[in-house]
Amino acid sequence: MKEDENPFVVTGRIKPEYFCDREQESARMIKLLCNGNNVVIRSERRMGKTGLIQHCFDHKKIADNYYTFFVDILHTTSLKELVYDLGRAVYAQTVSHGRKLTQRFVQVLKSLNGKFGFDAATGLPSFNITLGDIENPEFTLEEIFHYLQQADRPCIVAIDEFQQIAKYPEKNIEALLRGHIQKIDNCHFIFAGSERHLLGMMFDSASRPFYKSADNISLDAITRDKYVAFMEEQFQKRRKALPTAIATQIYDMFEGHTFYVQKLLNETFSNTAAGSACDEQTMRYSLKSIIDGNDSYYREILSRTTVRQKSLLYAIAAEGWASHITSADFIMRYRLATASAVQTALKKLRDEDLVVEADRKYRISDRFFGLWIRQYML
Repeated sequence: MKEDENPFVVTGRIKPEYFCDREQESARMIKLLCNGNNVVIRSERRMGKTGLIQHCFDHKKIADNYYTFFVDILHTTSLKELVYDLGRAVYAQTVSHGRKLTQRFVQVLKSLNGKFGFDAATGLPSFNITLGDIENPEFTLEEIFHYLQQADRPCIVAIDEFQQIAKYPEKNIEALLRGHIQKIDNCHFIFAGSERHLLGMMFDSASRPFYKSADNISLDAITRDKYVAFMEEQFQKRRKALPTAIATQIYDMFEGHTFYVQKLLNETFSNTAAGSACDEQTMRYSLKSIIDGNDSYYREILSRTTVRQKSLLYAIAAEGWASHITSADFIMRYRLATASAVQTALKKLRDEDLVVEADRKYRISDRFFGLWIRQYML
């Protein structure tokens, strides 16, 4: 442990000593995967899905016995993009295991074989494929699965934001993927996603191809007691102190939402001198630094919204969690337009991922954005 190393990681892989809790979820996932099961992880975005998956991939039972691959498809809008990103992820991990596997990968992908370049330093093929090089994505996808099936040890493929495939314009993508997955016995899958209603329809509806094809893990907020204890311990190990009251305040501010808690802790830790205790002024200064640092970005978001969308956005931010937003009381309280206009604005805000819904309540997706609105716009 480096004394000056910030233990509150917000990007990249998290070292085991900086990984807070998730003991039950980790143990369950490792057990399921090692016993030949597929897993679906459901949680809000930025609740720690990626960190949990990578944490399990680093576990000795997985790392010593499996090839692991991770691909995030949130930004994808078509099968071609999915195939491209999956191929790139498989290639990147393959290269780390040496020349023999890399050459086999290139040989199996006959549809792209002549389009690989070569690294002058290593002599190995390089993945300089462009999206346009994938002319027949269904065929290339089949080749990737064929490669995984032939691997000399079992594979685990994690696909983050898996619900995106339901939004692709191509028909029967779920059936296509499910067909490949059913045929392969050398590979298990983790399907992770943040839109629970879409994942629910995909995995819980008897009419859908992925019905009951994976065991469920629901990722909720880490409990307050465990998270607060973790915060205090990490500060203490580096000759700093975080009072319980401030640690609790940080947790409650974001209801334990992992990314936002970690981000504020990261900033607060860096602003607390060694040998001293963090006070509320330091924590508030850290929070303001984060919010102000995104000022231009947040104003750009608002510039793309209509007046009615802004009005609803501000109303939801003011509430924190807003319910009954089409009721006469809510509309009158925030001087909104008609109920139908609110519904139209809400649909657009949700489509743009500016607002998220849970249990028929709504809040700003980016919690720092919500705080920025309350600080500067209300």
